[in-house]
Amino acid sequence: MKKSHPLRRIVLAGAATVSGIVLLLSLKPASDPAAASADGAAQQQPAAPQGSGGVQAAGGTEAQTLTGDVVKTDYGNVQVRITVAGGKITSAAALQSPTGGRSTQVSTDAVPKLNRAAVTAGTADIDAVSGATYTSGGYKKSLQSALDKAGAAGAAGATGDGSAEASGTGGGTGGTGGDASGSGSGAGAAQAKTVTGKAVTTDYGPVQVRVTVAGGKITKAEAVQQPKGGRSDQISADAVPKLNAAAVAAGNADIDAVSGATYTSGGYKESLQSALDQAGG
Repeated sequence: MKKSHPLRRIVLAGAATVSGIVLLLSLKPASDPAAASADGAAQQQPAAPQGSGGVQAAGGTEAQTLTGDVVKTDYGNVQVRITVAGGKITSAAALQSPTGGRSTQVSTDAVPKLNRAAVTAGTADIDAVSGATYTSGGYKKSLQSALDKAGAAGAAGATGDGSAEASGTGGGTGGTGGDASGSGSGAGAAQAKTVTGKAVTTDYGPVQVRVTVAGGKITKAEAVQQPKGGRSDQISADAVPKLNAAAVAAGNADIDAVSGATYTSGGYKESLQSALDQAGG
């Protein structure tokens, strides 16, 4: 019995040693996952900048350049080119304008003013430049044709710029246009319609009116034809803008004649009424 006792100790000591070695081996790999997780975190860090590419992808609206129709006037052709971005006119330029003699001087003075007015208004509803009635009229027509191509009228209405034509398609969001308040929330569905009245012959020349109607109201009026030559040029230049403004304000052909332009006023009212008849106004 005394000899077997030391053997037991040896066996127990050996078992304890083996257990210790196994325990050490099992604890050593525990440090590896920590290192692995650190490496993984380091590898994942560069992935963050890749997500920022979406911000660059969401860029602004691209600019669109459009050229209006060539409009013939008594003093030469007028043609306008505009750049539209975000539903607004960002630049305007006249590719053609009357030249030769006094026309060159008139165009040099009027065209820059018309360009600025187009950008500011965002529509073709701009005032004629004094002393450049024909050039202004041609400019506005060419500008409108360019806007029609761009579809800028509908886009401008969504921004609520406050112009009469824009408010007609803005669904009442503009808040400042006559059409939005007159027809309520359904105004956005009303499409603007441009109609030209019949040419009315007067003792001093033909008069013909073109109007734009939206939501049952006149949003724009202009004389396509008017008496010209000699003193008639001066009378028309003074009377027509007043008649245009009166037509928009009244919304019908029951407007007062301009003093000193009785025949022109009469022809204007008759042509305006025929245009309204066509528009169902």
